Parts: sequence; structure tokens; C-alpha cells
Amino acid sequence: MSDPERAVLEDAISEIWDKALGMGLDPYPMRFEIVPASVMYEIGSYSLPGRYSHWTFGKAYHKMKLMYDLGLSKIYEIVINTNPAYAFLLDGNSLVQNRMIVSHVLAHVDFFKNNAYFGKTNRRMLDEVSTHAEQIRQFEFRHGRHRVEALLDAVLSIQEHIDPYFFIKDVPEEAPSQRPERGFPSTVGRFDDLLTSEERKAASEEEHRQSDSKPAPAPEKDLVYYLAKNSPTLEPWEGEVIAMIHDEMEYFIPQMQTKIMNEGWASYWHSRIMRALDLPDEDFVEYAQLHSGVLAPRKGSLNPYYLGFKIFEEIERRWNEPTRVEQDRFGRAPGQGREKIFEVRELDSDISFLRNYLTRELVEDLDLYVFELKDEEEWVITEKTWEHVRDHLVADMTNFGHPYIEVASGDYQGNRELLLRHRHEGSDLDLEYARRTLEHVQRLWGRTVHLSTIADGEKTILSYDGKEHRPS
Repeated sequence: MSDPERAVLEDAISEIWDKALGMGLDPYPMRFEIVPASVMYEIGSYSLPGRYSHWTFGKAYHKMKLMYDLGLSKIYEIVINTNPAYAFLLDGNSLVQNRMIVSHVLAHVDFFKNNAYFGKTNRRMLDEVSTHAEQIRQFEFRHGRHRVEALLDAVLSIQEHIDPYFFIKDVPEEAPSQRPERGFPSTVGRFDDLLTSEERKAASEEEHRQSDSKPAPAPEKDLVYYLAKNSPTLEPWEGEVIAMIHDEMEYFIPQMQTKIMNEGWASYWHSRIMRALDLPDEDFVEYAQLHSGVLAPRKGSLNPYYLGFKIFEEIERRWNEPTRVEQDRFGRAPGQGREKIFEVRELDSDISFLRNYLTRELVEDLDLYVFELKDEEEWVITEKTWEHVRDHLVADMTNFGHPYIEVASGDYQGNRELLLRHRHEGSDLDLEYARRTLEHVQRLWGRTVHLSTIADGEKTILSYDGKEHRPS
């Protein structure tokens, strides 16, 4: 980008910032960077710049970059939830594209700052992940790269299985809310420096022996935390790595809880801000094409931008123009639409957003329905009743679409074996996938692990002892 083009973009960002504030948005201060496609897709594959190295990030990068090179997809921007917030714009975007993207990004940052589910977010996460990456590099140097990678493979296989409300959990002093020892029994006392090396070694062995002999508390929704705190075989440095992964997943959880709302909010406001700009006709046509591409319904799946955008517009319309029944029953005065959507932005997650505001009219207007694969041959529409469609969407949002797995016992059969329980909610597990995941869990627990579930209507327990799988 040339210096004159950069100056024009800076003026456009300043104008959009003023428009956004004038409309009531309240974002963090912003830092914009223009980067080439290689950098954009590297950040996209890692989710945050500066994270630790792992082969899954490289796999994601090559897939995303190949799609871009073939013209099948394009990332226009990435925004980082920090204070100040960072936004990366793709080099080669036109001025109109950047105008819309900046408008979109400012609404995202307003959402990050003001939504209740982001209230406990670590706003210094870029510093945090850089520290994690350096620590993991040190562990690779000390313990070997292959050993660290095997540990990361195991933890990342279950990284989604954490408690989204961990920040309100009553956690002991050494638990994952504190660092750097969090999640692990403390092996350092205030006066340990007064002990001889033999006395310190004996005390450490006794602590581990006592920890090994007592059953771990259960049940527990947060599988990653439970393994880090209670595994009888993990070394301290391995526990630290698990605590780092847990910490980074805590950062991403609010984004997973509010995907539809966040994208809908950003789409709603970029449309309003762009309309308020004095654009030439040809620029507005380019914007309209880009906007329609972002909100275009997708065949076979939901477009979160489109669904969130339509729900926010419907909320504003309903509170601006309440029916006589709504005025009499709820005391709803006309003209409160803008105030209402700001209230929803502050208080709701995707689950409550859909449960409370996805109406019959919206389901019919958006032509939403439930479809299933019948007899492994064809996809069939099985439900169009609006309440069932809404409830199905809400159910899919629960636990982020992952199976609900909890720790049932850390002392199964009185042998410190780990028993996991799948809360069956109508969908069977992919048993082969479950067995592969059990192998990773066993790597972290160090002893036999079991998974209780229901398959084909019958109770099943899968077990893995580190050498072979066996049904129980």
C-alpha cells in the first residue's frame, strides 16, 4: 500500500470511528495493521499471534492458504480481543472493503468490551501466549521435542472439555486460576530452603505418595483441569503445559459462547455505519456486493452472520413497534429498539439469544428446518415446527456441539483408574473416535481409563490400559 493510499485509509478509519461513537458503540482503542496473505493466514491458523508451535497449526495454515490461493475463500480481517484491540487487514483490500471491515471490526471490539461473557477475559492475552510459547520451547530443550509434542497431542485432543464457567468455580489455592503452579499440588514450602537436599527429596516423595493414595474428587465437568490437578503420573512440567492450554481455552470460550451474536452485531453495525458514510454510487455498489456475500445464506448449514443480523434487526423492529398486546402486557413503549439491542448485546449468549428472540416469524422467514440422514442414504427434512427448530439449535449450542463428558471417578475399582461418563442426549458417540481419544487421556492419567456411554441403546464401557482396548 502506497503512502497516499495509507493516508486515505487513516482518514477513513478516523471518520468511521467518529460515526461508531456517535451511534453509541463503545470499543477499546484500536491498532490496525496491514499484512500480506501469508501473515494473515498464519495468524488465522494460530488464532493468536505468538502461540506455541504445534503441527495442527501448520496443518490449518496450509489448508486455509491453499483455499485462498485457489480463490475458494478469503480472510479479509482478523481482530484480537485485547485492550487495546488489534485488527489485521489484508494487503490488497480495496478502500471500500477496508471501510466495511473497519466498521465490522469496531462493532466486534464493542462486543468484546461490553458483553458480560467477556467480563473475565484476559485482555493481555498476547503477552500471555508469548510467555507460554517461550516456556514450552524451554521444555522442548530440557525434555525433548518429541516428548513435548506427544503431551500437546494428548491435551489438544480434549481441550474443548473444560468448564465454561470455570472462573466462578470454588477453586483451591493451587488450582488453575493461579500461576505458574496452578492446577498442581505445591511442592515448595516457605522454609524449604532451610532443608538439606535429602530432607527435601524425602518430603517430596511423601507428598506424592499421599497424593497417589487418596481418591481424586469427582464428578467434574472440566476434564482438562481434573487431569492436571489429579493425575497420579504427570510430572510438574507436564502439569504446567496443561495449565497453559487450559488458560488459553478459557480465553476462547466466550467467543465460542457468542459466535452468532458477535457476528450478527458486527454485521448489523457495519451496515448502519456504511449507510451513514457519503459514498459515491460505484463504491456503494461494491459495498452492497460485499455485504450480500457476507450475509448470504449457506446451503446445508447456518451462516452465523446472517442469522445474528436478522435476529438483531427483528429485536429492534419489535421493540420499536410493539403490538397493542405487548404494550398492555409488558408495558413496552414504542421506540425502544435501539436501547433493547444494546441490552441484549450486554447480557446474552447465543443460547439465550436464540431461546428468547428466535420467533416463529423468523424461523419461517429464514426457512429454517431440521434435517437428518436416513438409512445412511439420503438427507430428509424431519422437522419444521418453529419451536422444535429453535430447541434443536439451542441444543446444538450446548457444550459447543461437543459431547458432554464428565469425570465420574478418579478411583474406579479402587485402583486409581479413571472413569469418564458420557451424558447421552440422543446422539451416540463415534466409538472409533472415542477409542482414539481414550488413548490420549490414558497418556495423561497414566493408568487404565474407562468411558461409560450408550451405544445402539445399550450401556457400554470402553476401556484402555495403555496397551489394548477392551469393552467392559
